[in-house]
Amino acid sequence: MTGRMLIACVGNIFLGDDGFGVEVASRLASAGLPDWVRVADYGISGMHLAYDLAEGFETTILVDASARGEPPGTVFVMELDISGPPAAVADESGRGIPLLDGHGMQPDVVFGMLDMIGGNAGRVLLVGCEPASTEPGLGLSAPVAAAVDEAVRILRGLVRAAEAGTGTEAVAGGGR
Repeated sequence: MTGRMLIACVGNIFLGDDGFGVEVASRLASAGLPDWVRVADYGISGMHLAYDLAEGFETTILVDASARGEPPGTVFVMELDISGPPAAVADESGRGIPLLDGHGMQPDVVFGMLDMIGGNAGRVLLVGCEPASTEPGLGLSAPVAAAVDEAVRILRGLVRAAEAGTGTEAVAGGGR
């Protein structure tokens, strides 16, 4: 393995609050994290993320806007099960085929691709934020912009927990 932890920030800055992960990556750039933590802004480049994950990590943390029906700006942490098959779309024959889009970010497809190329993302967590709007437009809504600092605090806590070998349950326990 070349690194112990990858913090993979994803999202589309042209879709309002979907740019949450990108803003978190920007804030983490000067956070002084240990050398064994890699922070990267993948934007919407799922293929790039899949190939980087193929290097092997003990823990991968995705940072993204994710709608779960909570109030906008709610930050949460959850462990993802990536063992299932990638998303599929039906072609004309009705068979499912994996949707591989080099300019898209579908995490289930990224992890399916990773499985195909023999990579291992390790334990996968999501640090998510409930968006107010993902309509076309630049800039985060006020509640999501305010949540960026909370996400950075949570991520720093996850790094400290991994460094101490205490696990991430205490930090990841409740979200906001």
